[in-house]
Amino acid sequence: MARCHLHKFGGSSLADADCYRRVAHILLTHGNSDDLVVVSAAGKSTNFLYKLLELKDTGQLWQEELQVLISFQQNLIEQLLSNEQARSLRERLSIDKYQLISLFSLEALNKYKRNEVVSFGERWSARLLAALLRESGVAALDIDSRSLLLADEGGVPQIRLDESRARVQQALDDHANERLIITGFICANSRGETLLLGRNGSDYSATLIASLADIDRVTIWTDVEGVFNADPNKINDAKLLKSLSLDEANRLAHLGSPVLHNRSLQPLFDTQVSLAVRSSYASHTDFTLIAPKSSRASAPVVTNLSSVSLFSFRISTDVAHLTELLDGAGLMPLAHWKLAHDRVELAFTHENQQQVQSMLETDGLGISDLDLREDLGLVALVSADADLYRRGFARLLSRDARPLFKDGLSLVTLVPTSQVNLLTQKVHRRCAGPRKRIGVLLLGVGNIGEAWVDLFSRTRVALNKELEASVELVGLLSSKKALLKEEGIDLDSWKQDFEQQATPWLYEHMFEQLQALECDELIALDISASAELTLQYPEFFSRGIHVVSANKLAGSGPLAFYRELKLQLGNRRLFWRYNASCGAGLPVQHALNDLHNSGDSIEAIGGVFSGTLCWLFEKYDAKKPFSELVLEAKGLGITEPDPRDDLSGRDMQRKLLILAREIGHEIELDDIELNSLVPKELADIPLDQFLARIDELDHEMLQQFQAAAEQNKVLRYVAGLDVVDGQLKAAVGMEWVDTQHVYANLTPGDNVFVIRSAFYQDNPLIIRGAGAGREVTAAAVQSDLAQICRDLVQE
Repeated sequence: MARCHLHKFGGSSLADADCYRRVAHILLTHGNSDDLVVVSAAGKSTNFLYKLLELKDTGQLWQEELQVLISFQQNLIEQLLSNEQARSLRERLSIDKYQLISLFSLEALNKYKRNEVVSFGERWSARLLAALLRESGVAALDIDSRSLLLADEGGVPQIRLDESRARVQQALDDHANERLIITGFICANSRGETLLLGRNGSDYSATLIASLADIDRVTIWTDVEGVFNADPNKINDAKLLKSLSLDEANRLAHLGSPVLHNRSLQPLFDTQVSLAVRSSYASHTDFTLIAPKSSRASAPVVTNLSSVSLFSFRISTDVAHLTELLDGAGLMPLAHWKLAHDRVELAFTHENQQQVQSMLETDGLGISDLDLREDLGLVALVSADADLYRRGFARLLSRDARPLFKDGLSLVTLVPTSQVNLLTQKVHRRCAGPRKRIGVLLLGVGNIGEAWVDLFSRTRVALNKELEASVELVGLLSSKKALLKEEGIDLDSWKQDFEQQATPWLYEHMFEQLQALECDELIALDISASAELTLQYPEFFSRGIHVVSANKLAGSGPLAFYRELKLQLGNRRLFWRYNASCGAGLPVQHALNDLHNSGDSIEAIGGVFSGTLCWLFEKYDAKKPFSELVLEAKGLGITEPDPRDDLSGRDMQRKLLILAREIGHEIELDDIELNSLVPKELADIPLDQFLARIDELDHEMLQQFQAAAEQNKVLRYVAGLDVVDGQLKAAVGMEWVDTQHVYANLTPGDNVFVIRSAFYQDNPLIIRGAGAGREVTAAAVQSDLAQICRDLVQE
């Protein structure tokens, strides 16, 4: 059965005896009997060995420092092992001491001997950890990775994969059901001479051996909990990422992540190996899992480099050829820019500066006017969805910043070194901080509600992308039942879910449930005609819930109630938009607000505000009775179930009141004169009796039609307000209008609004179009919702 797990422990995880005990506990509680383990040198042992070489090179005394290092190892042995195990390791350590003395006694050390000196740190760690596990009753064996990993020499050793794989597989077969504790950082050439795998070589050893051994999971145990969406030492609210794709991790490592290292990730590509990054100091906490497939990170990651090397030059040959040469040498730039006049900029880490400069100075590349800057730092955002954050990132750039460089996984800029930390904080706050979650509550699940859900499901992705936020439908309410879901309502099955899961509700219980939802903001969409719901608006506002109204009753309610609502809005920085309450999808209130904001003053508003009455009067030609036309409209669903709701003009009266208040006139509904088409004797009788007597409308209507025709005019039901000598006059009723008038030439069902202002005197502003219908009303509601969301995310 294949082994499934490899654990790697770095020097900080093996810094002292307590750390070793912690590591042993992790292996006993988080591992299996045949796990592989890769270790680094304990604590600062490698640095100590390099210091000894430096003392040797400069002719200084190294003996005392060597004894300090040997004593450190002896102390670890004494603190961790019993007499029998300790005696064996002390003997081996004594042999190692004399080997080191022998090496340092040589007149000169070649690179292989120097590498051998440095390798002792990992060998001691593997030996000690294996002994500690054996003392705990576990079968464990330390293995020198120079017997496993065969490499060709180069700037960095190149592993012979096929031969190394065979050696690794043989070791697994020879030591089944044993924990193999393997040295990191080192390998050997074909002559058995020691080679070092370079910076972060132990991590590379771990992922390499895992790929050769067909391991399912590598865990890098370190002194941090995992990968954060920013450096937690610099960003207070940096969050741990629970998942990251391998591609994202690789790009992040290339851009200077202190936790991930580019070379260590390469063996994982084209494998099924996943990589976990965990804290050996807090093994019970969450950690980051880097998956081989493209799983999405919970948030974009912001990273930076305080300083980079920026090469600027002119090139007369193909830039692609240069890029290919650099990539072949493992020198992929952090970012690049093509400027005017064939000038190119390439950014690299300081670590790669000398090697890059050497390549750029090579003859034959057509490079001239080479310049190097080191006064710029890098700020980058890494995400599989990097393009979602481009606009937000770009808005934060100063004039000193390089334009955003974008590839499939990252956005990168360079700024003066003094600006790096501040820009990093801004980018994290805007792009990588928690996305604002805006919950939407739909009040009314009838025809318009259904049309709105369909529209919302088509536009939500684009809206979320624009806002860089998450707008979710979290609640559905009818007059009797409610369905609230913390996780959001499935837009594909909302009808079925509502029918099966909705429960009876009361206002007080609903508000308590809404307050418990984990949303940064809540927006209620009132697509009802409920007076009872309108009375709850103060409660919505008092609880910080924004409102979009297609319901006309609040905007046209008693003036004291309307003033109270507006006062609450001002005090709480809340939003109430109700464009759908007048003109459906027509931008009437938008136009009035724009005129007001431009310094204009509205002098008059008039028009036909009812699609039903427009249809009736455009169709009425006296060839058949008006009552017959009303019944036809009722049969087509054009009128309300009770046609008197349209014929009374009350609906147009409310709409005119909303517009009057919108332009600053504090009036009541009764201040607007209403001339109903329904005779008083028919106004309050039951509907069936009204329908039985509806032909009583015909005589008056026919007389009006004929009298108007004699003057070459037509009948229209019109709303209008005008300011005359400082006095507001407002009325709704039937008028005779010229046949060339805008009111006389509408498509049946249209609305038209005619606005006269200081700027629009002789040629008034006219807004005309469908003023009713489920789709256009839903569109108006969605427009208001989107505008509130924009206002909220910009706060």
